[in-house]
Amino acid sequence: MDFISTDIEGVCLIKPDMFCDQRGFFMETFNQGKYADGGVPYSFVQDNMSSSGRGTLRGLHYQLKKPQGKLVFVLKGDIFDVAVDIRRGSPTFGRWVGYTLSDSSRYQLFVPPGFAHGFMVLSETAEVYYKCTDLYCYEDEYGLLWSDPKIGIEWPGQEVILSEKDISLPTLAAINEQYLPVWSGQCE
Repeated sequence: MDFISTDIEGVCLIKPDMFCDQRGFFMETFNQGKYADGGVPYSFVQDNMSSSGRGTLRGLHYQLKKPQGKLVFVLKGDIFDVAVDIRRGSPTFGRWVGYTLSDSSRYQLFVPPGFAHGFMVLSETAEVYYKCTDLYCYEDEYGLLWSDPKIGIEWPGQEVILSEKDISLPTLAAINEQYLPVWSGQCE
């Protein structure tokens, strides 16, 4: 199992070991001890799954009082998965990283608490599964505009399908700083 550092501390690309033979494959999708040793020392309390069609963009979402770290992987299809550092005071505030995750590569992305997260479906359909470090709380849900020009995420060029909620999210500059997580001086 490989834990690959990214340009933003705490965001980690993970390549699980996969064992293949004539029957198919086997892989461990999570092992708390191995992940802690690899730099993902979190407990997960909720698992989510979504199914979406090509061009669907979900995000960029975050929670403030109950921030969720997310371990994201694709069961079917391909997505472009993005993490944006929105922690006030962070040396990488406003920066983003994005990776293509697919059912063929089986890579995972860990997005720490305090980041905005979103993804775009690149294949005809995609089934995305993710583990969360805290429970979803509707009253604590916030978001950031997917196309914020100052952040400049380079989404793959295709027509985008958004929810009404995601269309109306603010830019990072328009969010009152009291509604942004605070960097603690280390990965949360």
